[in-house]
Amino acid sequence: MKIEYFSDTDTLLLEFSENMVEETRDLNENTLVEFDSGGKLVSMTIEHAKEQANMEEFVFHPGQSTGHGIYKVAEKAPQYKAREDAE
Repeated sequence: MKIEYFSDTDTLLLEFSENMVEETRDLNENTLVEFDSGGKLVSMTIEHAKEQANMEEFVFHPGQSTGHGIYKVAEKAPQYKAREDAE
C-alpha cells in the first residue's frame, strides 16, 4: 500500500495494489475509486484533501497494535513523510 500527498494540488492518493484498473467510479465530485477486473479496490484519489479529510495527522497501525511499526505523518512538514516511531 502506498499513500502520497501532492501539496501543489492538495490531492491525496491511496494505492492499495498495483493491479490493472478495470473500472473507475466517482464517489462524489472530489473522490474517485478504481477497481480491478475482480472488483477489488486498486486506488482512491481525493481532490481538495484538506477539505475532505482531517489532514492534521495521519496514523497507520499495521497488523495488531503492539507499539511497533506505527507510522505518523505530520502536516507541518513541507510534504507528508512517514517515519517509524521510537519504541
